[in-house]
Amino acid sequence: MTHPADPRRFLYRELDPEMAIRLTGDALRNCDDGELYLQYIASESFGFDDGRLKTADFNTQAGFGLRGLSGETTAFAHANEMSEAAIRRAAETMTLLDPTKTGRGAPPRRTNAALYTGEDPLSAIPFARKVALCQQIDAAARARDPRIVQATVGLSGSWSVVEIVRPDGFVATDVRPLVRLNVSLVVEQNGRRETGFFGLGGRYLYDRLFEPASWNRAIDQALAQALVNLDSVPAPAGEMTVVCGPGWPGVLLHEAVGHGLEGDFNRKGSSAFAGRIGERVAAPGVTVVDDGSIADRRGSLTIDDEGTPTQTNVLIEDGILKGYIQDRLNARLMGVAPTGNGRRESFAHAPMPRMTNTFMYGGKDDPAEILSRVKNGIYAKSFGGGQVDITSGKFVFSCTEAYRIENGRLGAPIKGATLIGDGPTVLTKVAAIGNDMELDEGVGICGKGGQSVPAGVGQPTLLIEGLTVGGTAA
Repeated sequence: MTHPADPRRFLYRELDPEMAIRLTGDALRNCDDGELYLQYIASESFGFDDGRLKTADFNTQAGFGLRGLSGETTAFAHANEMSEAAIRRAAETMTLLDPTKTGRGAPPRRTNAALYTGEDPLSAIPFARKVALCQQIDAAARARDPRIVQATVGLSGSWSVVEIVRPDGFVATDVRPLVRLNVSLVVEQNGRRETGFFGLGGRYLYDRLFEPASWNRAIDQALAQALVNLDSVPAPAGEMTVVCGPGWPGVLLHEAVGHGLEGDFNRKGSSAFAGRIGERVAAPGVTVVDDGSIADRRGSLTIDDEGTPTQTNVLIEDGILKGYIQDRLNARLMGVAPTGNGRRESFAHAPMPRMTNTFMYGGKDDPAEILSRVKNGIYAKSFGGGQVDITSGKFVFSCTEAYRIENGRLGAPIKGATLIGDGPTVLTKVAAIGNDMELDEGVGICGKGGQSVPAGVGQPTLLIEGLTVGGTAA
């Protein structure tokens, strides 16, 4: 049984742990693979706008997902009631599978790693203090500059307890905190309005966000971006040299190549990278990894949602394609090992191969020297949304902060720039790799197949020759 202080008590209110193991073994006895996924999650969010609290949300959910795999076929059932009767009802779905008798996959390896605290960030700080922090940030932001006409502060957190029970008796538990702070500012000057945004977060407690140095930096960065955009001119259009800054611009890497390296797309042959292991897919010096084992990062997990410990997965090494991101299903069907990338939005979703923290390693070039090489181009410091077509690899990205580069120096800020290209080509055009690799601040959200999960990105300063820039200049 569970101890009163044990987070597992949220999972086993109506269910006994030993019974969960027996039920899973019975339900999945004829399957190649599968698991019972139990989850309790508490989440909250605060929205502060126009000087007052506009939204305050608190939500708890608990439930299970039961999945059985036979060959390529998945049977999945879920419910928000964690009881013996509910699991037995879900098990009826598994009988629809045609057993392939191929032998069950080995259970995931064990890990003693703990990449983040198991403490609950939501209960550690009273409601009133969270509202007071939003109020304090709002007031401090408005006092920064008379041109600020609107300030929006968002504070959110969640605490999730998950347990994976396999038919072979393997059980793994993870307790996952996640917090985030967003600051968005609107400035106005001479009738022109522009916005700036900054966010930060990770798998830790609220304490870090409550430190004045943290939230003041969020205000400063959001304000700086907004004021830069006040002076922006229409972006040029055409093919040109692009320098991408370090950190968050790695979201381009995430979209351009990350999704194309996920195992399901490659097993089915629908990715532009399918069947290309061992081939050169990027310029020399380009090394891309997916690493879910970095402490406290937003995209990190001690174990993935199938119980596999996360690890450093080298996807591209010195320009050569080395491997794909795998969950258990696609790894088994492709004859390779799982990589710790089986992820799901919640108990109500089946897992699929997903990125964790995806980034490019730094090189040897000095960022200032990289800039000095460019006679005419653009410098992209921050991106907004992006999207990609997995089959062709084509992507489109909007820049939220960008500048002209003229004769090796930063010129005027530009507005309305979009970067257009395709993943398999863009990495072959990398002409310089900075020595300033950074991970993002902890705000990434990745969407795939109707599911959203937190993710991290990162990269050094990159010089990319010949990207298409969609601009707004006449």
